[in-house]
Amino acid sequence: MSIPVIDLATALAPESKNIQAVVHQLHQAATSSGFFYVKNHGIAKEIIERQFALAEEIFNLPLSTKLKYDQSLNASHLGFEQLAAQKSDYIGKPDIKEGFYCGKNYPKDHPYVLAKYQGYGINQWPSAEVPAMEQYCQEYIEQFSGLAQRIMQLLALSLSLDEQYFDECCHDPMITLKMLCYPPHPVDADEYSYGVGAHTDWGSITILAQDTCGGLEVCLPDGTWVAAPPIDGTFIVNLGDLIPRWSNDLFKSNPHRVRNLFSKGQSRYSIPFFFGPNYMTPINALPGTVKVGEQYRYTPCTAGEHMEQMYQRAYDLSQEEQKGVEALTV
Repeated sequence: MSIPVIDLATALAPESKNIQAVVHQLHQAATSSGFFYVKNHGIAKEIIERQFALAEEIFNLPLSTKLKYDQSLNASHLGFEQLAAQKSDYIGKPDIKEGFYCGKNYPKDHPYVLAKYQGYGINQWPSAEVPAMEQYCQEYIEQFSGLAQRIMQLLALSLSLDEQYFDECCHDPMITLKMLCYPPHPVDADEYSYGVGAHTDWGSITILAQDTCGGLEVCLPDGTWVAAPPIDGTFIVNLGDLIPRWSNDLFKSNPHRVRNLFSKGQSRYSIPFFFGPNYMTPINALPGTVKVGEQYRYTPCTAGEHMEQMYQRAYDLSQEEQKGVEALTV
């Protein structure tokens, strides 16, 4: 089994005709690994190249400058993520990566911003050091939000639902744009050390832009780990945990991990775009996903409640664990 490449050329516009093959491919990918590439996705190459250049500029700033925008200074944890601040694999070691997180610029008087809901915080922009960052990130978010909403429509069709079934929950979505930098993997690292440890994502879908280094691996349903290398002109898309929760495990959210082993001593950059439904979206069994004689396997919740739980688990990291990885990468 391999990760399929789905061509969206005939399926980008709502109510496109003759997209049965695309919907079928999407259903097959969603019920197996939950991973697939997309090509002819409608995002200009210049937007991607500009964002990677921006990421490199950010991570090349002095640490003292980056710490001025540290996540700890922001109630929604937007901003700079220090090396080893997150542990994606709960039984492994902290991640060997840096990050910069931002979200959509929601108005300060938006009810979700006032309520301090996760995913609706006020961004920290290093405007003095990187003046174009806010504009470029917001333009990137706008472009990828449109693609994510279209993929949600195609997912609805693959579940035999109305094409617009998820449209309402895509209003005021939870969005996180991450720019990540992986230093070269330590030569003396043990088997529990990863740039990002094995994990599943949390929301609906993730759209990942990779540089040319590679290093991403995906766990297939049979437990085999396979490489998911960059393919020119594509993004790799994976389903997050809310999709199996919504679909009663019909659609999958499989583990993936990263080790920066192939960059010849250079840093690896990647840009994941995380798209989740509106914070208050009820998460319960979608129509047709609970068969006769079966029960819904999850406790109903809101999308926001789920995301808060996952965030707390991922960042429950001891100071001793942080020091251990920092020492490993010196």
